[in-house]
Amino acid sequence: MGWIDLRSDTVTRPTAAMRSAMIDAEVGDDVYGEDPTVNALQSRLAADLGFEAALFVPTGTQSNLLALMSHCERGDEYLVGADAHTYKFEGGGAAVLGSIQPQPIPHDSDGSLPLERLAAAIKPVDPHFARTRLLALENTWHGRVLPMDYLRAAHDFARDRGLAIHLDGARLFNAAVAAGVPARDIACHFDSVSVCLSKGLGAPVGSVLVGSSVLIEKARRWRKVAGGGWRQAGLLAAAALHALDHHVTRLSQDHARAARLAQSLSELPGIQLLGHHTNMVFVDVPTDRLRALDAHLREAGIRISIGYLPTLRLVTHLDIDDEGIERVVSAFRDFFG
Repeated sequence: MGWIDLRSDTVTRPTAAMRSAMIDAEVGDDVYGEDPTVNALQSRLAADLGFEAALFVPTGTQSNLLALMSHCERGDEYLVGADAHTYKFEGGGAAVLGSIQPQPIPHDSDGSLPLERLAAAIKPVDPHFARTRLLALENTWHGRVLPMDYLRAAHDFARDRGLAIHLDGARLFNAAVAAGVPARDIACHFDSVSVCLSKGLGAPVGSVLVGSSVLIEKARRWRKVAGGGWRQAGLLAAAALHALDHHVTRLSQDHARAARLAQSLSELPGIQLLGHHTNMVFVDVPTDRLRALDAHLREAGIRISIGYLPTLRLVTHLDIDDEGIERVVSAFRDFFG
């Protein structure tokens, strides 16, 4: 009986078909721009999302960092959600490495940043202040899909105020599948988009930053400065291409399984369902039972993330099938029933 890992959709393992694609990949030296499979991946995503160019990088954190450092200069500022990944969970890289000041804005419950709050946060042109240059959004945010009309409004807001706009689209394809639109219809509202390939899409490593040719050339230089230049990366790009070909439409299965998991857990005593969004389920359990629950689930071959808060995030993904969901529900039922 294998492990069921609900900690994140980053824990997926390459499928047999993906491993085969990696073995057969044609490779070259990407620092010289000579890896044909990397070049194919970059061209593919740039075209698919409607941009001039793209850059394959090791991680989503680096992809977002390169975007921020390419849009902004030292002493500039970006507007960002107070609970956004680029602000809260990426080591403060924009400030530490880019000398870019973040201006955090409280999220609305749907993950949007209210435009009136953004407007109030923009600094006047004055040497006392950092220069507000960029708006950064996240889609999905804690599994929530930003409304399409909000994306249009945020785009127009940024344009009217001379701001660039970046999307942390780590789970862009989850958002697109859930909204029933092509990913391009979301990406078109942004000047740059970071797409993670190692979450729901199931590739082992890598993210792609898309944008204008000028922005991507700046990002390429910053990638090298940040130690992100890599050589025969076509092995990893092949996995990413396989994921784009075979793992996008199946994201709806992850969403459906998350919905079933949420419904089943909501029926158990001792659990408060806070909500489920795309492939994520959020529940509260009594704080004094967290450690015992963790131990019980591990005995059943189930991994979850336990912190100091009673809220649990359970994430479905490529490696969790219908039988796995039933095992999870049964284990929770044994503990709380």
